[in-house]
This record gives sequence, C-alpha cells and structure tokens, in this order.
Amino acid sequence: MKKVLALVLTLTVTLLLFAGCGGTAPPPAPAPGAPADFSNRTIVFADAQWDSIQLHNAIAGFIAVEAFGYGGWTELTGSTPVTHEGVVRGEIEVHMENWVENMDFYLPDVAAGRLHEVGLNFNDNAQGLYVPRFVIEGDPGRGIEPSAPTLRTVQDLARYAHVFPDAENPGRGRIYGAIPGWAADQIVTATFYYNELGNYFNLFRPGSDLALSAAFANAFERGVPIVGYYWEPTWLMGMYDFVLLENAPFTNEEDLHAGRVAFPSATVMITTSNQFAQDNPEFLEFLSRYRTNSAMISDALAHIQDTGANRNEAAKWLLINNPRLLDEWLDPDRAQAVRNALE
Repeated sequence: MKKVLALVLTLTVTLLLFAGCGGTAPPPAPAPGAPADFSNRTIVFADAQWDSIQLHNAIAGFIAVEAFGYGGWTELTGSTPVTHEGVVRGEIEVHMENWVENMDFYLPDVAAGRLHEVGLNFNDNAQGLYVPRFVIEGDPGRGIEPSAPTLRTVQDLARYAHVFPDAENPGRGRIYGAIPGWAADQIVTATFYYNELGNYFNLFRPGSDLALSAAFANAFERGVPIVGYYWEPTWLMGMYDFVLLENAPFTNEEDLHAGRVAFPSATVMITTSNQFAQDNPEFLEFLSRYRTNSAMISDALAHIQDTGANRNEAAKWLLINNPRLLDEWLDPDRAQAVRNALE
C-alpha cells in the first residue's frame, strides 16, 4: 500500500512540475500512412505583378484548397528579382512563372541548390512585332480590305510604311516599341535599326503596358492598321486576332540583342523554396505535372477583360473549359474533389 501511495505521489508531483513549467503534452503522432493535415497551412505564392502569374496563382491556390486540404493561399508582391530572392530565402514558397532567359541569376541559383526547380509551366510563348490579321487578309465581315497582303516578315515592313501612318509626322510610318526599361525595349530598338526601318518609320515607345495595350485594342476595334511590339500570353492576344511578323530564326543572345534574329520562346519554370519542397511532397508532385500553354492562358485573361471576372473566377472558368487538365495534373480522387468544387 505504501508503494502504491508513493507511486501516485511521485506521478502527481511530476505532472505539477510539468504544468508549472508551462509545458503541454505533445500531440499524438499521426497513424502510419495517415494523410497530412494542412487545414491550418497557407501557401505563399510569388506575385511578380503581371496578369498571367496571378492567374496561375489562382489556379494552383484553388487546387491546393480543394484537392489537398490546405487552409488557404496568399501572395507576396515584388519585382522579378525580389520575388525570386523571396523563394531563395523561404519567404515565398511557390513561384509559378520564372522566365528563365530573362533572369541571369536563375540558373546559377538552381545549380547552387538555393531553391527547388519543380518543372516546366509553358514554353510556347511568343513576342515580337505584331499586326492585326485584317491588315494581311482583310475582314469581309467588317468590310475591311487587306492593306498589306504580302506582309509576312519584319523586313517586309519597309514596303508598307504608308499603311501604318504616324499621325504626328505625316509621310512616315509608326512602329510601337516596347516599354522603356524592359529588356525587350533594347531588342526591339536594335531590330528597328538593324533592318533600317528608321528610313521609313518612327519608333514610338509607350510609357506603360497599359498605354500599349490600349493603342492595340483601339486600333483593332476601329479596323485601323497598327504594328508594334507585343507578347503572349496576354488578354490582348486572347481577345483579338493578331499575327506575329517573322524574323530570322533565333541563333544566340548576341544576334538577338543586335536585332538580327527573332525572339526565342522563353522557358517558363515553376520553383519552390527548398523547405516547401521537403515538407509538401504531394503538392510538389502536382506542381511537377502542372502544364499549360499560351493560348489557354490568353483565353482566360481575355475572359477577365471581356466579362469583368476576377482571377479566381477566371481560374475556375479555365478548369471548366479545359477538363482534361485535372486528369493530367491529379490522381482520380483529387481530380474529382476539384470537379465537385467547380460544380
């Protein structure tokens, strides 16, 4: 009896001491093979401040919640170098659009193991000098005759300056360039002078991407010819029918920056922080299977522009209109969970 009382007293003192130190009993360990509980976990995505990455965040964030049970998702906003460094430091966990050729710091950081490269998002994007299709082919439905029927290449523009008049400088054409400060601005300017288009055209550099898209959209709506720099995927290319003018095939960076060759398609990769990759293997598997293309993203961005939908609504719209994606990205149970949420 004394031994029993002593044991009870010892256990009581131990529990009181544990409580007095502010400790709490550790939670029970999950049963072997039990799914991880992420219901209190919020994923931090990179927002590098352009439309397509914000749409990808909404798609991946929606799937994180509905298919994997994460509690939510959020974003940290910054420039390309800032968001990249955020992934390296672990402050940002998922970056859905790393434009590899535009980031001279990307490959060295991947090689050094400073972040985790998950896989390819898309690589069929394009950029360069565009014209509305009706300039080349006309548009009978709108009563528009072709004004440059043999226009195919950047070099062909020399014959068609009169089709793209500069309202502020009669007798010369206007080519819309890229935005000052963008990497593309230097290349478009070099292309302009390498092909001696300065003999026929003025190069007009808009002050913002909003001003550039407004000029393109306004010209297309009015049926007026326009030529200038643009890129994909964007809402403009999803909403209107533009043709990319051909140039000599890409060879190397030196030729590109000298204006001698076309822009290459960029490799757009998904990355995560090293810690996120380690702690979230199932979501990482989904990200490794995540593939899109410029056309579907441009269509979704055009849906936003046309209807006033927000990006979360556009993410659902894209998944509904591309039902095969869920089967490519997810196992059957998780794909069905997302479909149930979409309903």
